[in-house]
Amino acid sequence: MRRISEEDAIRLLAAARGSVEAAASGARLPEPPEGGAADLDAGAFVTLKNRADGSLRGCIGSFSGLGSLGRTVVRMAAAAAVEDPRFFPLRPAEVPGTRIEISVLGPMERCSPDSVVPGSHGVYVRLGRNAGTLLPQVAVEEGWSREELLSHTCMKAGLQPDVWRTRPEIEIYVYTAEILSED
Repeated sequence: MRRISEEDAIRLLAAARGSVEAAASGARLPEPPEGGAADLDAGAFVTLKNRADGSLRGCIGSFSGLGSLGRTVVRMAAAAAVEDPRFFPLRPAEVPGTRIEISVLGPMERCSPDSVVPGSHGVYVRLGRNAGTLLPQVAVEEGWSREELLSHTCMKAGLQPDVWRTRPEIEIYVYTAEILSED
C-alpha cells in the first residue's frame, strides 16, 4: 500500500471539505487538487460522520477512480453529502459538525472466505445482480469477526447473511485502504 504524505493528506481532506460545503449549499464544486498523491489513479470512498456521536452521515465511493485521486475525492465527497440514498442531503448548518474520512483504495483481489482478514481487508461481494462492500475500518469499529464481516457485507448487498457459506458461486474480493481522517 502506498503512503500518502501528511501534506497530501491535508490537501485531499481540504478538497473534500470544500466539496462537502459546496454540495450542501448547492454551489459549484471546487477544482480538484493537483500534484503529488492527488494525481494518483486510485479509487476512494469518502465517509461523513457526525462529530458529536460518530454516527454515519454519508459514504460513497468509486473502486476505479475518476481519472485522478483529487477528482475522485471532490466528486465522492459531494456525493456522500447529498446523494447517499440512506440519508437526507446534508444541510449547510450540518457541515461544521461533520467529520470527513477518505479511504484511498488498493487493488481488489478475488479470494476465499478464509483469506479475509478483518481490519486489514475491505470486502466486496457479488452474486448475480447483488453487490455490496464494507470498508476495512468497519470491522474494527464494530468489533466483527471474519464471519460477521462476511455476513454483514452480504446483507449490505441485499443477500441472506449466510450466502457466503451456502453459495459457492458468490464472488468475494478483498482490498486494503489507506485512511485519511480529519481527526
